[in-house]
Parts: sequence; C-alpha cells; structure tokens
Amino acid sequence: MHIRDWPLHERPREKLLARGPQFLSDAELLAIFLGSGQRGQSAVDTGRCLLNQQNGLRGLLDLSARELSKLNGLGPARACALVASLELGTRHLALRLERGEALTDPRKAGDYFARRLRHLEHEVFACLFLDNQHQLLAYEELFTGSLDGAEVHPREVLKICLKHNAAAVIFGHNHPSGNPQPSSADRAVTARLKQALALLDIRCLDHFIIGDGQPTSMAELGQL
Repeated sequence: MHIRDWPLHERPREKLLARGPQFLSDAELLAIFLGSGQRGQSAVDTGRCLLNQQNGLRGLLDLSARELSKLNGLGPARACALVASLELGTRHLALRLERGEALTDPRKAGDYFARRLRHLEHEVFACLFLDNQHQLLAYEELFTGSLDGAEVHPREVLKICLKHNAAAVIFGHNHPSGNPQPSSADRAVTARLKQALALLDIRCLDHFIIGDGQPTSMAELGQL
C-alpha cells in the first residue's frame, strides 16, 4: 500500500505537521527525507531497510557521502543531500550557541557535543568555555585518547580557561563503543578537573558522555 493510501494520522508528513518530528520513528523521518521508496516498497519500508542494514540510525548517519551513495534506496544525490542536512543541523546548533544565547538548557550543550563528537572513531575530550552569563566564549577539542591515563591535564585546561577568561565550563567526550554511561575513569577525571577549576573560581557545570542515544549528563546523575 502506498503511503498516500494510509490513514491521514499515520502518514509521516501529516504526523510531523500535527505533532512534531519528535513523535516520528527513525524510519518515518527517513521516509520524509527519501520522498519515495524503492520499487514495491513504501518510503517507510525503504527507510526501515536502510536502518536494519546499518544497525540503526547511528550506523547509517556515520557513513560518508561516498559510502551512503552505494546503498540501495539512496544513490549519489540523496546521499549528498543527507550529509548536507546533517551538516546544516550541526551549524545551526553552533550558531545558536555562538550568537550569545545563554545556555539555560543544558541539553543544548549535550546536543552540540553529540553533533561534534558522536561520529568519531576515537575518544575526544572537548570543552565549552562560558562567561558569567553562561554565553559561549569558545569551543575547543582538548585531548585525544582514552581517559584512563594521564591524557587530560588539569594544568592545560586551566591555561585555556584563563586564555578565554572563562567563568564556567561544560565538558564533553565521546565513547566510540556507544555506551553513554560514565566510567570510573570519567568520574575521576571530572572530579580532578572540578577541584582544579575551583581554585580559580571557575564553575564546572556539567560533563556530557556521548554514545548511542541521548547524551548522558553527569550532573543529572549526581556524579559532578
């Protein structure tokens, strides 16, 4: 059955207009992007097949444009459009932070870290530097590698905080394994950094762990 023959409340576009994109499944969102499915399939069916082939949304969206273009149901034009739309989303998040909006909603920071770090195959430790009104001063990727050694140096973090004249910071790093839960090393590093920052009256507002699904806030877990 073609999507146009579905009940109105079940059609992806109508559902998005009526309720918002957050109420659509990954396959339904892909269907809206695709516009049509492969022969004998609805766009939702094609979207579901693409997700199943790549083990979910993360596996699909982590592919390069060249890799996406080889998948049945996409091709070069759709692959380029999909990668471009992801980049537009990343830039939109960056602009919302860079134009001086205060980070009153911590989830904005978590989403920003996710856009920047989720696709990386190695761990990267990054930081948002904020002023007294929690407006963005700078974003920097500070360290690369696992956090179970001496890779994160509080002295270097303090130097960069002073360079930006930061009054507060939000940390973020990715777990390439996809597990978004903080490890014991994550907790130890965060505690060490928070203690060092306190000596300069710089507040550590949160530390986000980026894996599959929603970013994990250590502040919300009571581990900050």
